[in-house]
Amino acid sequence: MKKTSNRILAIDLARGVSVLMVIIVHTLWIYGDTATQSETWLGSVVHFIGKGTPMFLIAMGVSFTLSRNQSVVLSIKRAFYILGIGYLMNFLKFVLPILVGTMPDNFIEAYGWAAPATIDNMIYMLGTGDILQLAGVSLLFMGIINKFSKNKYTPLLIALFIALITKEIHGFRLGIGGGDYLLDLLWGAEWNVYFAVFPWFSFILIGMFFGMWYKEKKNSTKYLFNSMGVAGIILMVLGGGLCYYNFEYHFGDYFHLGPGGTLYLAGFNLVLLWLANVLVTRMQANSVFGFFYYCSKRVTTIYVLQWVFICWGMGALGYQKFGVTGVLLLIPFYMLLTLGVQKFVLDKVLFTKKAKKQTRIAKKRIVIPKT
Repeated sequence: MKKTSNRILAIDLARGVSVLMVIIVHTLWIYGDTATQSETWLGSVVHFIGKGTPMFLIAMGVSFTLSRNQSVVLSIKRAFYILGIGYLMNFLKFVLPILVGTMPDNFIEAYGWAAPATIDNMIYMLGTGDILQLAGVSLLFMGIINKFSKNKYTPLLIALFIALITKEIHGFRLGIGGGDYLLDLLWGAEWNVYFAVFPWFSFILIGMFFGMWYKEKKNSTKYLFNSMGVAGIILMVLGGGLCYYNFEYHFGDYFHLGPGGTLYLAGFNLVLLWLANVLVTRMQANSVFGFFYYCSKRVTTIYVLQWVFICWGMGALGYQKFGVTGVLLLIPFYMLLTLGVQKFVLDKVLFTKKAKKQTRIAKKRIVIPKT
């Protein structure tokens, strides 16, 4: 298993695949009609693909433990940076189309509101808890956990604790405006927050556990991914059994998981990460893997771009109006649009800024010899 600097190629492969899969999922959600989503082979396949989201979160936890600076201060800075991007994304994909008058009325009505959207409606959409909000809030806790304990079992025990108690505190509020929104980000049971910290933070913490174990085993990728595979099978059996016993409580809906659903999906995605390592280990480096590594390094901007473009497209294409053929045509369109803007616009802008920064640093390091 090849490793470059502090990057593990199987983790990069999994993360790169994950961010492209969300384009498929979101295209179906926004453009596929009800029958296409619930009664066709495409809907079944895409909903199965959507179960791979925890793989991205586990990878985030592993990557955090391998980062050079894990201080509380840096974690807080990164947290607010990610949160800022998340709320900017919400503004661009929801509020801006409403302000310019391109958001379809039936999208607003899908929330149970009457079109046109009001200021309160826009504030609600601006505060939507997406995966970037989860990542930002989680970073606040990750730095603190790492500061006070280097024991690999600490994040694992916290992950299990969160998984076990989530259903018992889901939806708890104090009835205090903004305070309730913060509680929703932690364990909300409504649809203003899709990825609440409880239980989704569990997957990140499991990633931290394996990342710490990886370093403890002197960066042995073979040991890391074999352990993931074994643990994944055990968690799938345990979580699957609980879901079979009481599906409504242990799984419910995908976004509000109970303990069994959390354990099952954690196991399922650990097995996927093991499989990613098998692929990277047994196959030679190739352009396909290189493409996924490229996407992995740009995961945040690709995620933002695809959501914004998909939502903007509703102004011309409408909301949930397409069958299987239409969705299949839109998926490659949005992939190409997202990756094209990433490659030919953002990469150039960011590369120019990075080059200028490196030039400034180099100039500061120039030592003028004494005469």
